[in-house]
Amino acid sequence: MNGLAALAPPPGGPFTLRQVQALVYRVALDTPVRTSFGVMHERPALFVRVQDHDGTEGWGEVWCNFPACGAEHRARLIDTIFAPLLVARPIDNPTGITDELAERTAVLAIQSGEFGPLRQCIAGIDIALWDLAARRAGLPLWRLLGGTSPEIGVYASGINPEDPGRTARRCREEGHRAFKLKVGFGERRDLDNVKAMREVLGGDAVLAVDANQAWDVDTAIWMAMGMEPFEPAWLEEPLRADRPWAEWKRLAAATRVPLAGGENLSGFTQFDDALAHRAFAVVQPDAAKWGGLSHCLQIGRRVRASGQRYCPHFLGGGVGLLASAHLLAAVGGDGLLEIDINPNPLRALVCGAAGDVREGRVVLDETPGLGIVPDTAALRAFLVSRN
Repeated sequence: MNGLAALAPPPGGPFTLRQVQALVYRVALDTPVRTSFGVMHERPALFVRVQDHDGTEGWGEVWCNFPACGAEHRARLIDTIFAPLLVARPIDNPTGITDELAERTAVLAIQSGEFGPLRQCIAGIDIALWDLAARRAGLPLWRLLGGTSPEIGVYASGINPEDPGRTARRCREEGHRAFKLKVGFGERRDLDNVKAMREVLGGDAVLAVDANQAWDVDTAIWMAMGMEPFEPAWLEEPLRADRPWAEWKRLAAATRVPLAGGENLSGFTQFDDALAHRAFAVVQPDAAKWGGLSHCLQIGRRVRASGQRYCPHFLGGGVGLLASAHLLAAVGGDGLLEIDINPNPLRALVCGAAGDVREGRVVLDETPGLGIVPDTAALRAFLVSRN
């Protein structure tokens, strides 16, 4: 299967865009966010604001965590390539526009080698168009996309390797009941941290680990076996995302720990392969990185139909977090929403209901669209001038 049927046009009728705006924000960090492959000394966010002929707005977010200069680059791609393709043209279905933008920039992606940044820009635009469409329809996004319940489970993500037990206690006090630890910093340190987390949280808490593509298959098998006594809910990206499925299946067969991945896959073919090989117990598309809501909703439904668990990946600002929350609510099931617990005003100031975690759950509301309009005045201190 190379794709799925496009989502039906939303109610509210066609609209014409009169503005597409890319807004870059950046926050310096007192405590960097660490992964096995790199350190974030700043938190960027690239928000996309679209406005139709009636003045209705929609908001989206483009993945831009790495490299550090990536947000400004992607913003220029929106300014110079995508905005001219969108302004003053009628739109009746965001999914159709997303497919059209991908097709119209396909040769450019090949010529420039910019597959990732172009796909990420399209994903953020897709989110903004669905937000606008839901506002025009007077419906919350989760309901417009077919959801039946606004309540979803969440987990605390981005727990750094420095004193993770203390971080886990804080997150638990803030309402979290599921947690994900960063690993990939050396065998002894990783295993000691997993043990410490389990001791702090107790045997009933959900504890996942994320290696961020740190290991080869032999190391991953060894590390997974070492983690088994602590019963991780999943081991995320232990291998590079481009490793052959034979290696993933070998790892899956060698450990009781469920494997997770998907944030670095893009395209229906790659996700179809992942589902067919069944190496992942947990599948994690990132709607701000590829596919937006249009395609990740279809992938999420496909994941559930296959009997695997759908947990949307996201680590960025508040707009993308809210979009991921609505997406999970629309797909349904027992998946968990990833919520970064590191201080970040670009998340906290605009994440709306996704910031209200109670007993490991978040409840969205009936406000049309994403449920918020970002307060650009509050964000102004972090705005990056691109003039």
